[in-house]
Amino acid sequence: MGKVTDFARKVIPCKSCGAVIVAAGTAQRMGGVDKIMADLGGEPLILRTVRGFQATAVIGEIIIVARPERIDQISSLCQEAGLDKVRLVVAGGETRQASVRLGLEQLSRGIQLAAIADAARPLVTPQLIDRVVRAAGAYGAAAPAVPVKDTIKVIKDGFALETPARATLRAVQTPQVFDYDVICGALAKAGNTVLTDDCAAVERLGMPVRLVEGEENNFKVTTRQDLLLARAILQEGNP
Repeated sequence: MGKVTDFARKVIPCKSCGAVIVAAGTAQRMGGVDKIMADLGGEPLILRTVRGFQATAVIGEIIIVARPERIDQISSLCQEAGLDKVRLVVAGGETRQASVRLGLEQLSRGIQLAAIADAARPLVTPQLIDRVVRAAGAYGAAAPAVPVKDTIKVIKDGFALETPARATLRAVQTPQVFDYDVICGALAKAGNTVLTDDCAAVERLGMPVRLVEGEENNFKVTTRQDLLLARAILQEGNP
């Protein structure tokens, strides 16, 4: 995976970028716990996520897409925490793709890049966001990724059919950053097609996505075990 070097930082101007943080999921695998509001280091998890985007100069504004019943609460939390890049908290749609599109529609006119992020990745760092945004500015589409540790099997009817070479596999994270017009067009063309991530919409257009070095701690909190791990990492002082 390629890195954006210090030299590239100097010669590639940073395009204007707005972030869409998607927090409208139902957290079905959390056993009834609303993960975005779960306590993490003394504050709701979602504030940890938003702070990463607040802290980097490459992000100009933030739109949070949430469940309707959480809009006022999240808005108040962000105001109280001084997260002034949060411009709006809006209601999500029936699917993640619909929620992303609703968030993109609320970004200010003139935004050149859109960073789409899971609200449930609370350990995302400003340095990672900076890397991905700058790569997207150069290539039009970029995402962070980490090497796959386990051997992956392709299966059918419960039987392993083949084993892809692990060296060619990456686990992709968010934020995923795109040219604004490209991602809007890609999602519109995808329609109701179920996609595993936003990169898939762009890939369907035949556009390659530049992968940059992700971070192991930038995992998505999906289960109670993930939440316990995030708490442990923060307690160790290694976000």
